[in-house]
Amino acid sequence: MQNSKEKEIKELIKVINKHNYNYYVLDNPIIADKEYDKLYDKLVALEKETNIVLPDSPTNKVGGSTLLKGFKKHTHKVRLYSLNKCQSINELKDWINDVENLYGKQEYSLEYKYDGLTIVATYNNGKFVSAATRGNGFIGEDVTNQVLTVKTLPLTIPYKGELIVQGEAMMRLSVLKEYNKTATEPLKNARNAAAGAIRNLDVMVTSMRNLDIFFYGIVYCDKEFKTQDEMHSFIIENGFSTFNYFKILNNTSDIISEIEKIDENKQNLDILIDGAVLKINNVLIRNDIGYTAKFPKWAVAYKFEAQELSTKLKNIVWQVGRTGKLTPIAEIEPVELAGATIRRATLNNYGDILRKDVKINSNVFVRRSNEVIPEILGVAEHFKESYTPPKPTKCPCCGSSVVEIKSNIYCPNKNGCMDQIIDRLSHFASRNAMNIAGLNEKTIIELHKTFNVSTPADLYNLTVEDLLKLPNFKEKKAQNIINSIEKSKNCELNNFIYAIGILNVGDKTAKDIVKHFSSIFDLMNAKPEDLIKINEIGDVITNNIIEFFADDYNKKMVSDLLNAGIKINNPTNQISFNENLTNKTVVLTGSLTKYTRDDATKILESFGAKVTSSVTKKTNLVIVGESAGSKLAKAKELGIKTITEEEFDKIINK
Repeated sequence: MQNSKEKEIKELIKVINKHNYNYYVLDNPIIADKEYDKLYDKLVALEKETNIVLPDSPTNKVGGSTLLKGFKKHTHKVRLYSLNKCQSINELKDWINDVENLYGKQEYSLEYKYDGLTIVATYNNGKFVSAATRGNGFIGEDVTNQVLTVKTLPLTIPYKGELIVQGEAMMRLSVLKEYNKTATEPLKNARNAAAGAIRNLDVMVTSMRNLDIFFYGIVYCDKEFKTQDEMHSFIIENGFSTFNYFKILNNTSDIISEIEKIDENKQNLDILIDGAVLKINNVLIRNDIGYTAKFPKWAVAYKFEAQELSTKLKNIVWQVGRTGKLTPIAEIEPVELAGATIRRATLNNYGDILRKDVKINSNVFVRRSNEVIPEILGVAEHFKESYTPPKPTKCPCCGSSVVEIKSNIYCPNKNGCMDQIIDRLSHFASRNAMNIAGLNEKTIIELHKTFNVSTPADLYNLTVEDLLKLPNFKEKKAQNIINSIEKSKNCELNNFIYAIGILNVGDKTAKDIVKHFSSIFDLMNAKPEDLIKINEIGDVITNNIIEFFADDYNKKMVSDLLNAGIKINNPTNQISFNENLTNKTVVLTGSLTKYTRDDATKILESFGAKVTSSVTKKTNLVIVGESAGSKLAKAKELGIKTITEEEFDKIINK
């Protein structure tokens, strides 16, 4: 029995070390973190059970122990440790209870667990001296030249003693998105992008990736600190970037509540985080608690549910949307990801398939962030049976020969392609468009099959008697839909613009448009120079609008809708002045109790406010609901005015 367990341990060590080499040395992992953690945890459990820890076991190491050729070795003045982790609230509670049973009630610092590459930077006499990777904790790689390309890194600091600070090299998600637009070889994710940039001998590659480093720890300093709070303030005072989250907490319920808020709001961040780090605030207590062979016993990382996994790509099918664009949909081996079973994921277009080197029968990385549709990030591993999917030449719905326009493939059969027709009608009836309650895709398909309902105007010719001929329709259900269709005849201009389906004109863009055009006719007759004046609209959307209304089919659709009795209002041009709101940029955060988000947004826009989703230096006001998280913290950091929902209510009813 012992021999079989030892054999299993050896096999696990072999597999994990292979993955460590791919991750730390090649910066090219072939499995996701969650899958790696399962293997590692299994090894730890077996080693505990058998009391066998072999010399080459990865449990003896901190991070990657193999240095890349070409880099100088850097021996750390102070050993660097990894972090112990817990993956459930109960494990976190147990850790806190163990600490407080031995040392009494404690204060704790809570910070983001960054998903990047660990960097330590050394300063002496107020000047930057060198930078290195963590390596195995004792020896890392000298990456001074690479780190010098980071624009936010201070080269001089006020503190004149010797200082070694620890941080995380990261590529912002917005920077990654822009980089991949023109990259010959797109980067899989922000973590690999940062690691690959720092651990690259060509500093031009590093520079092009426009990295940041966010600092969070002091490895060595001539000055003594009593708390993590003092260290954090010292880091900021010396000009180091720290992102925007740091809290001191002293009871378990508050810690859990804050971690849940971070988890909920992480998709709004411009960086990758994969958890939160909890540290005992008091340095004297830390010194007393000490370290294990790998971890400080005074800190723990709480890891969130994995957002990324690798799985097999079984097939790619093509889906036709309302504009006729064909979108590739990847059918994958089912995986449990972020609380859901994922069977399908998206790619942008055929060029995206080629750029990411995605092949059928290969393993691919899939990412899901809360309610966002899962997407294929890139390839994890190819096999002998892997092959590139063919480019479609026929529409998968109607069989028409497709056409290529720039980087996308389209079905030109606008009037005869059922998938296009159904998707256009579903979009037209949706909540932020004409808001026709009860008119779902299933009902629209039945209407198309039974009565050849093919254009939005056809909906306004329907009667209760027509709907009663559809399967499972009774009087009340039919009457409710007809009432909702009738109600939609009185609509706002922004809803109408969104409903008719101009490419890339979403709900927000439609609202921006109506601030400059008083009627649908003004928009139809607009010239490019009229549209380009709108700050929120660029060349692409301007061209899309011009081309949309140049199409006879679209002009007839608008005309038919107006003839069907639709009356379009434009309340945006009837703005009420309010000194607190008019021409202000406003952000909503937390849970509102009296208003829905949509209602609050409409009210703010009626006073001429611009509502945005993220807090920046340009934000004038933040309205704070219950359980507000990172946006409130950012507002406080930037000194932006915040008000409660009750104060907002008083302002608008003044």
